Formats: sequence, structure tokens, C-alpha cells
Amino acid sequence: MLRSVLASLILVLGYPGAASANRLPTPSFGSQLEGFEYPFPVQRFTFPSQRQALEMAYIDAAPENPNGRTVVLLHGKNFCAATWESQIRALTGAGYRVIAPDQIGFCKSSKPAAYQFTFRQLAENTRALLDRLGIARPILVGHSTGGMLAAHYALMYPTDVAQLVLVNPIGLEDWSAKGVPPVSVEQWYQRELKVSAESIRAYETATYYAGQWEPRYEPWVRMLAGLNAGPGKEAVAWDSALLYDMILTQPVVYRLPQIAVPTLLMIGQKDNTAIGKDLAPPEMRGKLGNYPELGKAAAKAIPGARLVEFPALGHAPQMSDPDGFNKALIDGISGP
Repeated sequence: MLRSVLASLILVLGYPGAASANRLPTPSFGSQLEGFEYPFPVQRFTFPSQRQALEMAYIDAAPENPNGRTVVLLHGKNFCAATWESQIRALTGAGYRVIAPDQIGFCKSSKPAAYQFTFRQLAENTRALLDRLGIARPILVGHSTGGMLAAHYALMYPTDVAQLVLVNPIGLEDWSAKGVPPVSVEQWYQRELKVSAESIRAYETATYYAGQWEPRYEPWVRMLAGLNAGPGKEAVAWDSALLYDMILTQPVVYRLPQIAVPTLLMIGQKDNTAIGKDLAPPEMRGKLGNYPELGKAAAKAIPGARLVEFPALGHAPQMSDPDGFNKALIDGISGP
């Protein structure tokens, strides 16, 4: 019986060692991830922004034994609030209230057809949500693109952030200045229309998981693939293109010395993320996304920053080794 259950799980999760024909067909989710269930209840915050009403989805997870502190989790470009599942459980278990929003343009939130995406705007949106929830001076934890957002938030509202945690943030180098050529929004859009489960899985294996794929990552591949294959795929791809343009043109590296919030950097050393690296001249590609160097440089640039390194992990240490990461995170934010 156990063997048959395990065999069924392997089939559902699409274990890479199984024949590709055994993988389930790519699902089709709505433009706000309708059809994909999160592991926690999803709430909605409707607010006006840039002359339109938008809806931000978010998770608000309460601890059983509150310690009076709140952690805000900011997801990366190819992630959602749901991908913080392990961290939400660990943090609430340690007494923290946890807020995990889906930013506008991502996941279960609105996909506006016309929107000026900037990190400042996303920070303002997040601040509006926290104001509505009555949350003051949270601990901000940002991963990847969410790390860029968290850094901008701390720069904009330095007295309203208790602590900043940056998990393999991007924006620690200026890719355009280092050789990534200009890419138009239309070019990004055409690239995004071609996203598939296979391309997502291959990219994530090489970058997020340091070449080590595990079946437990498959639901997140299906989440993204289904979002990009659903009836709203054009809207999803268009907002994704606008977001890539934002990321490439607004690196945060130049402002790191201005961060005045206690900062913890958590860096997987096997990370090699550099958006647009495949478009850069061949002689430059190997020099981009060197996170062992970028993490140390960021820790030196941010006044008083502390650095935690994960030698064997890639761009998503919180997913590759959730237990080890969660312990390091809770230890890192458990000060006064």
C-alpha cells in the first residue's frame, strides 16, 4: 500500500527520474492564479493606485503564542506568497505574526494592463496594506526581487522598519552597466509568452537549487506554468515584461550605503542569478551573478550589516534547506 502511494506521489509531482510522459499536463490557472490553492487562507486588499482599483492578495498568519512582533515576507519574481509556506509555519510557531503579500502584477493579485511598475510604487502599495492592517515597524524579509523591494522600502521608510533581512537579493550589481544590452518591453513580452513548465524547471534547477532537483519543488513549477498557460496568459506575460524592465533599470546597489536599518544578509553561495545574462557578450556571462562576491560586497556596503552564508545552496536557500534556513532566520531576528 505504501509503495503504491509513493508511486502515485512521484507521478503527481513529476519526479525528473520518471519518463516525461508520466508528468501531468500543464494546468491552466486564471490570471490571478484562480484554481491554485494556497496553504493558508488568502485575503484581499482593494486600493486605488494610478487611477485604477487594484487588488492585492495576502496571507495574514497569526501565531498561537504571540511575541508582539510581525514579519513581512516579500516574494521574488518567480515566487508567490505561497512559496513562503515553510517560513510562515516556522515563524508563527516562534510567536511572530506573518504577512505575506502577492505584489501587484504577481500571482493572485491584479494584473493591470497599464501600470508604471517601480520599486517605489510597490513599496507604497505594501505600506498601504500594512497601514490598513495596523502594523507598525515590522521585520522585512525580502527574497530575490523581493529583496530589492525590501531595500527600497527600508530606504523610503527607515524609521518604520525594525529589521531588514535580504535573502539572495538581486540588484546587488548593475547588469546593464556590466554588459546586458537594452531589452525592450516588447522583447521581454515575447520571451515571457514562451515560458513553459520545462523551461521553468530547467532554469530553477540550475539557479535556485544548485543543480539538485527534488520532487517537492514541482508544485511551484506547476503554479508558474499554469499561470503562464491560462486564459489570462497575455496579461500575465505583459506584466512580467514590465517587471523585468523595472528590475533591469532600477538596481539598488548604488544605494546600499544609505540603508539605515539593522540588516541581515542571507546568501546561498551557489547562486548565479543575473537576469538577461544570456543576452550579454559571452566573455561577460561568467562574471555576472557571482553571489559569494556580491554578498560580501553588500555586507561591506550596508552599515553594520551581518552576513550568513549557505555554502551548498543556490538562489532559494529557504526552499532548498527550509529547516536550516528557518533556524538561521529566527536566530537572526530574535534580538531585542
